[in-house]
Amino acid sequence: MPVNVKRIPINKPSITELEISYVDDAIRHGWGSKCYDYINRFEKEFAEYQNSNFGLATSSCTGAIHLALMALGVKAGDEVIAPDITWIASVEPILYIGAKPILVDVLPDTWCIDPKKVEEAITEKTKAILVVHLYGNLVEMDEIQKIARKYSLPVVEDAAEGLGSLYKGKKAGSIADVGVFSFHGTKTVSTGEGGILVTNREEIWQKAKILNDHGRDPKIGKTFWMADYGYKYKISNLQAAMGCAQIERANELIEKKRLIFDWYQKQLADIPCKMNPELPGTRNSYWLPTIIFDKALNFRREEFFAFMKENNIDSRPFFYPLSTLPMFEKRPANSVSYDIYERGINLPSYHDISFEDVEFVSSKIKAYLNGN
Repeated sequence: MPVNVKRIPINKPSITELEISYVDDAIRHGWGSKCYDYINRFEKEFAEYQNSNFGLATSSCTGAIHLALMALGVKAGDEVIAPDITWIASVEPILYIGAKPILVDVLPDTWCIDPKKVEEAITEKTKAILVVHLYGNLVEMDEIQKIARKYSLPVVEDAAEGLGSLYKGKKAGSIADVGVFSFHGTKTVSTGEGGILVTNREEIWQKAKILNDHGRDPKIGKTFWMADYGYKYKISNLQAAMGCAQIERANELIEKKRLIFDWYQKQLADIPCKMNPELPGTRNSYWLPTIIFDKALNFRREEFFAFMKENNIDSRPFFYPLSTLPMFEKRPANSVSYDIYERGINLPSYHDISFEDVEFVSSKIKAYLNGN
């Protein structure tokens, strides 16, 4: 029998009476003329939280990326540069359009896209750069923006995992032409499922809004008339109600994530590994505490997960390089990506986790590394 009888999940939302009261109100009263009230409120309050001018809530971050790329004019046959290490949802919308993701290597310290590799990958077909703040870590946005200006390319900032992280005083997701976020049930701020697009460029927001309403342009003023086809990535009023409560608590939720990471960092200080960095000029929101074990440990990832499962502890593997998946062209020259993923794990960090739980998880990591 496992020593720990309580299962320790990797992540789940923090739900209080505030979330329950808002969702209850949406269920009871959010219909008819009020069916967009919480959506409109959530878009406004989230954009204000991000110091962005415009927000468009969506059913997923994947949908937000798709709308962003379409609004930026990316078309079939174009190329979009993206990091090799990320969740596939970051690049699937590129494929939806019929464009091609050009997967480049990441930096060894942040595990985020390498600006030098971005510039090397630019061709006449390149129409956008997509960057990802991985696990809360920060992309080198100054370098990316400099390259983007040099080649007149728009940048999409995938902050699905970076809500609350700061780069030189600016919030992740508020720096590039467009920022996108996820509110999946595992995220720091959650609506169960959902996403949002934020921008300071009104023309992008307007294009994305039309695309997200089946192509209907309110300026035409004809009911059920579409000048072109569009999509439907709309969030529900019920989900937005939960989001309104969560964004009110955002700073509290982010600070708890930072505290959890601090617990892990101190507990695992004597293990030869790297954890999420907080480089000068940045503040990491530590969505998922992540470990890259040193090569000398000869870490066996699948064996480790089986051991943790026996002890009722959920853990996750570091993302595979996308170029190792069968639908993409292999890119073994992305040496950092190919080197680190097999030595990487994500640790439980749901908001209600206790110090004792973190202590237990850490003790099991040490036990595994010491031969159980």
